[in-house]
Amino acid sequence: MTNFYRKKNVAIFISGRGSNMMALINDMKSEKYHPGQPKLVVSDNTKADGLVFAEKNLVETFALDIEKMEDKLIFEEKTLQVLKEKNIDIICLAGFMKILSEKFIKSFSKPILNIHPSLLPSFKGLNTHQRALKAGCLIHGATVHQITNKVDEGPILGQTLIDITKNSTAKQLEEKLLPLEHLLYKKVLREFLKESGKKILTIN
Repeated sequence: MTNFYRKKNVAIFISGRGSNMMALINDMKSEKYHPGQPKLVVSDNTKADGLVFAEKNLVETFALDIEKMEDKLIFEEKTLQVLKEKNIDIICLAGFMKILSEKFIKSFSKPILNIHPSLLPSFKGLNTHQRALKAGCLIHGATVHQITNKVDEGPILGQTLIDITKNSTAKQLEEKLLPLEHLLYKKVLREFLKESGKKILTIN
């Protein structure tokens, strides 16, 4: 019987080290029957350390520095061209520090996932660990969601929870949460690409 199964082509967007990107690439490359394959890594920073990892793992890269608004428009236009050329099915934002425009999201017209270091809808934006501590939260975590044209909104696909112990610092929360982010993102991407409709919750 002929097998018409095709892996989905995944593009991962980064701005720096890209540890979540590394986790996703390693996961996709580690299993023959993973529903996705890492096709492209995109960065708004030509010096991003994550680009080196991608190239060593034989994943194509595209990078263009963004310093002013005109650069962002050019970046988005050229990136859309590359995504089309590579037949990308889904984008995973993994520490990508720029906000994609509504025009870009509409033009790509396919799913874009993002991982955010808080339990959305709480603490949208930056400095989430410090803000969780300041608010006196007892739990904290990370969320993978499908993006919309509103920042840190969109359907929630999975969350990971950690408890906040007494005298925790923002740095300690970040270090505790990061490996759990990697695990969450890997699980969510698998289920999303399989179109299972399953949401992921992990509690640590």
